[in-house]
Amino acid sequence: MHNPLRSEADAFRWVVVIGLAAGSIIALTLLFRPAVGAIWGLILIAAGAWLIWRNSRGKLPRDLQLSRGGDGRYRLLVVANQTVGGKALLTEIANRGGGRRSEILVVTPALAGSRAAHWASDLDEGMELARQRMELSLQAIDEAGMRARGTVGYSDPNVAIEDALADFPADEIIISTHPPDRSRWLENGVVQRARDEIRLPVTHVIVDLDAERVATAG
Repeated sequence: MHNPLRSEADAFRWVVVIGLAAGSIIALTLLFRPAVGAIWGLILIAAGAWLIWRNSRGKLPRDLQLSRGGDGRYRLLVVANQTVGGKALLTEIANRGGGRRSEILVVTPALAGSRAAHWASDLDEGMELARQRMELSLQAIDEAGMRARGTVGYSDPNVAIEDALADFPADEIIISTHPPDRSRWLENGVVQRARDEIRLPVTHVIVDLDAERVATAG
């Protein structure tokens, strides 16, 4: 679940809606009787709770154009955060995008420092750390002989994928995670949800940073 208030505009719209709802409850209570206002209030609360739940899950529009096609380019969307510079991921990118006219977009979702910071949308530190990891990944991809561009995405990786596909109609998606025993993304079902909601090949790459450090030191 992610924060349904993804911008100041979203927050303002909710304030307006809440104000109008409160006004309608007061008006019905004064014009008729308290029971009518109470019933209407319960209906509005239920409707609001449903909207918040729906928006918090995020959803890929089914009519979204997912591939341009026809120009001979292979478009690869890479989604990774702490594993963004892992050797296993870079190898997979090279296997997919190397040797062809490819266009690679690396999306690094920002990390919220805490639950309170997340709901307050105070993600400056998480976005800066994500940007630094993204730049290191782009440098590594460049050293492997490929070209890529990057962007910092929303903290919910599924929403970050949705946002990226709105401007980058990929042919394939690579999602990189830690091993299952210490991956929050896998615990939250990020990979499976992407496969369920998006009509594109989704490749899951496991990056064990600890093992890579040991191998490098050895």
